Amino acid sequence: MVGRVRNRIKLDKSDRLVRGFAYIFISIFALMCLVPFVLMISTSFSTESEITKTGFALIPKGFTFKAYELLLKNSKQLLGAYVVTIAMTISGTAIGLFIISMTGYALQRKDFPFRNGISFYIYFTTLFQGGLVPYYILVTKYMGLKDNYLAVFLPLLMTPWLIILMKNFIKSIPYEITESGKIDGAGDITIFIKLIMPMLKPALATIGLFLALNYWNEWYQSMLFLSAKVEFRPLQYHLYKIINEVASLRNSVAATVTQVTSLPLETLKMATAVVATGPIIFLYPFVQKYFISGITVGAVKG
Repeated sequence: MVGRVRNRIKLDKSDRLVRGFAYIFISIFALMCLVPFVLMISTSFSTESEITKTGFALIPKGFTFKAYELLLKNSKQLLGAYVVTIAMTISGTAIGLFIISMTGYALQRKDFPFRNGISFYIYFTTLFQGGLVPYYILVTKYMGLKDNYLAVFLPLLMTPWLIILMKNFIKSIPYEITESGKIDGAGDITIFIKLIMPMLKPALATIGLFLALNYWNEWYQSMLFLSAKVEFRPLQYHLYKIINEVASLRNSVAATVTQVTSLPLETLKMATAVVATGPIIFLYPFVQKYFISGITVGAVKG
């Protein structure tokens, strides 16, 4: 009995030692992950001349709000860009989750006769695409969505990879649940909404985060289909335009030396990153507990 107690004490000590080293390692790694964010914020408050002379630093050099003043120069456009992006992110994530989850549920149903053909079609689109020119002609000429927010909204609503991820996750749900619903007289919509969706929280959180990030970071579709006729464009494209305008002015032959040196290009880039990253980064803590389990199950189930 005494020997067992001694062995248990030794195991407890070794366990505490291992845990201590693990906590120290994780803490150091977490601090290293925070360094880029601190560097980004610090640079956004530094002067352009100091950044040019000494480079980036964790503490602002020549503290200034000039980059943010330049971003807020046209506050109406910035506010409009935020409204457009937030509206697209919320509505696109909600609608996309519902459609993707329904598609994944239908494709894993054993009694759905066309599931293999449709699954192959969805997977095939990840390997081959028509190209940029046919895509542009399709959206602008045949769909008539030039200078329309739907040209940005619709392409991001569903992606093949997210459908495959959802389908693989739903495979982990026993098919007997669907059969029990049918025995009780429930229809397919009732079974999906009341029985299947409550069990999809990890998958919905994971795919919802991907959808939200895609909508929040979107700029390419806006560049293709939204011209100057559209008053308010998505946030990322609005910030992209500001950086390009400042860079063009700095490289302009007509610009004087004073104008060039006073334009905060590098600090402006960091300020735009802060403005664009700040709001969406607060979404992750709400879905963190579901994110790991959702992406793990969806990745290993085949």
